[in-house]
Amino acid sequence: MKISVLTATYNRAKYLNKLYKSIVNNISSRYEVEWLIMDDGSTDDTENICNKLIYADKSVNANISGNSRLQIKYFKQDNQGKMAAINNLTEHVTGDLWIECDSDDYFVENCFYKIMEQYKKIENQDNIYALAFLKQDQNGKNMGNNFKNDISTMYDLYFKEAEDGEKALVFLTKIRKNYKYELENNERFVTEARMYHKMDLEHKIKCVNETIMICEYQDGGYSKNISKQFINYPFGYYKYFYEILAYMDTKNIESAKRLYVIKHYILFTYLTRKRLSLKVKGIENKVLILLMYIPGVIKSRKYKKDNQIKK
Repeated sequence: MKISVLTATYNRAKYLNKLYKSIVNNISSRYEVEWLIMDDGSTDDTENICNKLIYADKSVNANISGNSRLQIKYFKQDNQGKMAAINNLTEHVTGDLWIECDSDDYFVENCFYKIMEQYKKIENQDNIYALAFLKQDQNGKNMGNNFKNDISTMYDLYFKEAEDGEKALVFLTKIRKNYKYELENNERFVTEARMYHKMDLEHKIKCVNETIMICEYQDGGYSKNISKQFINYPFGYYKYFYEILAYMDTKNIESAKRLYVIKHYILFTYLTRKRLSLKVKGIENKVLILLMYIPGVIKSRKYKKDNQIKK
């Protein structure tokens, strides 16, 4: 059994060693681990640090009996953004399980053991595309709520089950390789949820109330700069919100979530100068779009003026 850890990194050299140590601390003779690093055009010491980690990796393997249990593979591309970096790593993945871990995140002790134990329970279930685990911040606080159900989808978690925080997904590679992050109009970012929702249409996730990853948000990270992402990458967000209304089951979703989706659909229709489409599911969604459109455009103009940020 083999686990693939994928990391896209840009000018985060000083954080890579902590992630490396967390991987090494989880090495076991029961499975192999490969760490695939895509350097997204860094201008700091990332390449040198990665070469040092590869050298250290050889020493680690020399101390493990039997075959090598850890392999680090370093790649570099011109700066294209995190999603393109992960897409470009896809062809290099050889593990049975696939985990994406940001360069400023790291794994908890025994996390790979937890993953393998849970994988045994679903490895023969063709309808499962990922194991979903909990994430904590650096202060040990759960990022969101515990799972309410054992089996769910990422869409249902956030739109029907009142989830509000990040989760750590461990994909089954045989399914994950059939999908990619779809970027629009040469943009460099799209919310991961757009891909998750497409996977949700065909498969489900197994939810596990155990923590496997620690997240440390940095000032330059995507999550701390959501207004900037909205302004700089509107086409991907337009597609995301439109696809929720057009393809996902919006029956029984929370009213606040429905209004959130429609409000943002109008916002990104305005920001992209797209023509408003009513080709969406459900009469309720159509009516709300029409009722909210004019006040939504007025608010969108103000939002753009207040948050206009240069790329």
